Amino acid sequence: EEEELDPRIQEELEHLNQANEEINRVELQLDEARTAYRRILSESARKLNAQGSQLGNCIEKARPYYEARRLAKEAQQETQKAALRYERAVSMHNAAREMVFVAEQGVMADKNRLDPTWQEMLNHATCKVNEAEEERLRSEREHQRVTQLCQQAEAKVQALQKSLKRVIVKSKPYFELKAQFNQILEEHKAKVTALERLVSQAKTRYSVALRNLEQISEQIHARRLQRLIVRRASPVGAEASPQHAGTEVGVTGGTHLGAECPPADTLSVLSLQTIASDLQKFDSVEHLLGLSDATSLNSDELEEREQRRGGQGHFKHHRSISL
Repeated sequence: EEEELDPRIQEELEHLNQANEEINRVELQLDEARTAYRRILSESARKLNAQGSQLGNCIEKARPYYEARRLAKEAQQETQKAALRYERAVSMHNAAREMVFVAEQGVMADKNRLDPTWQEMLNHATCKVNEAEEERLRSEREHQRVTQLCQQAEAKVQALQKSLKRVIVKSKPYFELKAQFNQILEEHKAKVTALERLVSQAKTRYSVALRNLEQISEQIHARRLQRLIVRRASPVGAEASPQHAGTEVGVTGGTHLGAECPPADTLSVLSLQTIASDLQKFDSVEHLLGLSDATSLNSDELEEREQRRGGQGHFKHHRSISL
């Protein structure tokens, strides 16, 4: 049967195409950014190598000073972060103490003295004060530790600057050029990282759209299978139902389906070929509708046959009835 296209399919296909186009576009940009990063890295290494060949071994002698400056800068950044954490902890501690004060005032009031809500609020505020106090002490100790490390790093920088002043001045062009290239490379690296994130997001949207299409397809196939099962379960030729067929046979032949079996001598008139034919038709009962006209015998005919059979006992005639 013709059926309307599920509108969700068109919507998910559009999402799939959009994600695919974005993946292709961003991947091209990503390849270009990676190529540019590798080119700048190669040029930087080549120029720095040429600069180092001109300056000689003063670069290696001055390197401990620049390394100490890098560590001192990192220690300074950690000190700033620790200071911010300490300030935040102090602010939370003060706010918790104010909450305790408000809860105590509420509990001390005459109308709230027996109110359990104010008691619960006071307990909660007290717990917050204790937690804030622990965080303040912890952040204070951390701030002191990183501050001490920062001071030690600064002292080392000052000492190296005094002892290596001549080679530091001589190697300055090399490290200034190195700093410029590092900044350029960091910018390109950040661009590459951003493009990689965009590609990952687009691929995620593509996978989601594809998975949604698979689910919609499974639902459609399940509905079609259900309709097919319902159609096959409907009777073909409902006017000839088994109940009606049984009734007609009972009326025409004078017997009902499911009645007692006839005697053995009656069954003897059926040939093996007829039984085999019946076995091939066991899946249908429609062929029984015409059975009454062909095989039903009235009582007079049965008596006359019994008389003939009694008169000629030495002769038995087998008759085959085809259904």
